Amino acid sequence: MLFIAKLLIIILSTKLAGDLSVRLGQPSVVGKLIVGILIGPALLGWIDNSNLIETLAEIGVLLLMFIAGLETDIKELNRTRNSSLAVGAGGIILPLFGGYFAGLAFGLDAQQSLFIGLLLSATSVSITVQTLRDLGRLGTRESTTILGAAVVDDVLVVILLAFMISFADPAAPAVTMVILKKVLFFGAIGLLGWKVVPWVMKKLVPLRVSESLISAAIIICFFFAWLAEVTGVAGIIGAFAAGVALSTTKYKHDVEHKVEPIAYAIFVPVFFVSIGLNVSFEGIADQIWLIVVMTVIAVFTKLVGSGVGARLTGFDKQGSLGIGAGMVSRGEVALIIATTGLSAGLLDQQYFTSMVLVIILTTLIAPVLLKRIFGDNPQAKKEEAASS
Repeated sequence: MLFIAKLLIIILSTKLAGDLSVRLGQPSVVGKLIVGILIGPALLGWIDNSNLIETLAEIGVLLLMFIAGLETDIKELNRTRNSSLAVGAGGIILPLFGGYFAGLAFGLDAQQSLFIGLLLSATSVSITVQTLRDLGRLGTRESTTILGAAVVDDVLVVILLAFMISFADPAAPAVTMVILKKVLFFGAIGLLGWKVVPWVMKKLVPLRVSESLISAAIIICFFFAWLAEVTGVAGIIGAFAAGVALSTTKYKHDVEHKVEPIAYAIFVPVFFVSIGLNVSFEGIADQIWLIVVMTVIAVFTKLVGSGVGARLTGFDKQGSLGIGAGMVSRGEVALIIATTGLSAGLLDQQYFTSMVLVIILTTLIAPVLLKRIFGDNPQAKKEEAASS
């Protein structure tokens, strides 16, 4: 029953915090992220990071990205592929060099500095997706470019991480195998999304059981996410791909209508809170300048690197800044990379907490930047109220 009480606190606090955030003129997601820090171990200590919380949070982020895929126009995604490549590349090159030289300046060795650069190159758009949804911007050319660039970032960062681990640990999987797995994954989801998903929906939806439609959709979402994980790609990319595949079928609107209540009632609130549960203020006084400098570099390099990539491929100033801001959040992808680097000996324990705080800060800053850039959208108030 203790877990039920914790779940009650999570759902109530995120809804109240989201509403308060909207009333204060910010996206609802900002309040939800902050309340995770408030009720977590860093402050009140009401909620701790258990395996069950992590599992529910993982389901939440998968459903969030699945919904984003459902709301994505595949034709627009194809049209923005060049922009996505430029934005993704710009969002890796600048943070990689920025993090590397900053690490050296703070006295870290070359290997740890390079890993920090790689860590700052990561992008997680799960928070960005929710913010764009709050602002009524999900489905626009800018949001589609951000989503496409996030896929580019995920693949390149994981491949670079594989290189680093292979040099540090001779027993690690060969880089060639890592690349091959990713090629197989994207080839597989392309074929599955085109041919298999419509067939599966056609076979499962008529089953004489309750909620066969949404059950079939979630099966596809989880299968794509699992396939992504086993091939070394982030599960959120698989979930997004599943949503895109279903968006081309006649079931799109029905699935979207049914999955949103499931996601936003329980799983997505737990995901938002889980990010705050990773915050710890213990021992940060000695590394406060490291945290401040790395956070500034993390924000600036994504904003400029991805923004320039967008500008060079035809976006106006506002759109380019918005795309750069949308790539700022490091979120759960960077947390996973940080944990991997710690276990592989690429990052010392003494810097782990500081880098986690940098990741959390970028995740909090991204929605605020997006609000300032895109906050004049006439649909914003309606979308914010609906998602809070």
